Amino acid sequence: MPELPDVELYVHALTRLLAGERLERLRIASPFLLRSVAVPPREAEGRLVRSFRRLGKRVVWELEEGPFLVVHPMIAGRFHWKPRGEGFPPAAIPKKGGLAGFDFAKGTLLLTEQGTKKRASLHVVWTELEVAALHRGGLEPLGSSLADFRRVLLSESHTLKRALTDPRLFSGIGNAYSDEILHAARLSPTQRTGNLSDQEVDTLHRAVTETLATWTKRLLDETGDAFPEKVTAFRPGMAVHGRYGQPCPRCGAPVQRVVYAENEANYCAPCQTGGKLLADRALSRVLHEDWPRTLEELEESKATRRTDPSS
Repeated sequence: MPELPDVELYVHALTRLLAGERLERLRIASPFLLRSVAVPPREAEGRLVRSFRRLGKRVVWELEEGPFLVVHPMIAGRFHWKPRGEGFPPAAIPKKGGLAGFDFAKGTLLLTEQGTKKRASLHVVWTELEVAALHRGGLEPLGSSLADFRRVLLSESHTLKRALTDPRLFSGIGNAYSDEILHAARLSPTQRTGNLSDQEVDTLHRAVTETLATWTKRLLDETGDAFPEKVTAFRPGMAVHGRYGQPCPRCGAPVQRVVYAENEANYCAPCQTGGKLLADRALSRVLHEDWPRTLEELEESKATRRTDPSS
């Protein structure tokens, strides 16, 4: 799912490319995309785009004297820019995965979504109040004060992984960057918010701010004036996310992971959990006492399986 740095990258690219341009036509190819009914999408056609901005993990289009378009890419939604030569028709919406086409004189912005689960959404609304109502209410982490961060973090009892990725608590943080934040803070993804010391809260706040700001700048610098066609949760240079089994850049130990539902937590045991392996819910129920508790036990188990395949 595009997260705060990725959505900021989209906003930057769309602003540079389309702010001040006239939206000629809005073509919706998937009946699952449009989630609002009060305003017909045709009300957006023929209007100039004033600006783009981020709302959590959504991209908000402000149109001149018109409605707002609020797009949430969800897990697999992506934007693609297709330039349009003079005299040529707008780019076709792909039959597979194509959701919508936003046609301008100089090209078409396509919205696509891979996979069978249609989760990406478009809301067409008239007022700022209706836009604000789509926000889940989470604190904007960039620029947040330590006091506000502490208040929100400690307002409910959750694991740190759950708290950081809850859009009601923090805006724009998802699976990927929560892994990176917790690695930077040297904190376990399963540590409870209520068990944090004042120093740990301060460390986590700095890790949130620095990680998101650093990755936002890095993505903007890497993309330059090009349109970000490849937005992914797995970036070269990430410390732990998507790097299961690879060496931790800080200590060299193999990165571990815990898989749950549709997500996973990637972490370094020596750096974040005092060397303890976190139990995967499904496997730990099967293995019980055989579940390795430390990296040493894990390596011993691997060595045993190599020397005795029947074990």
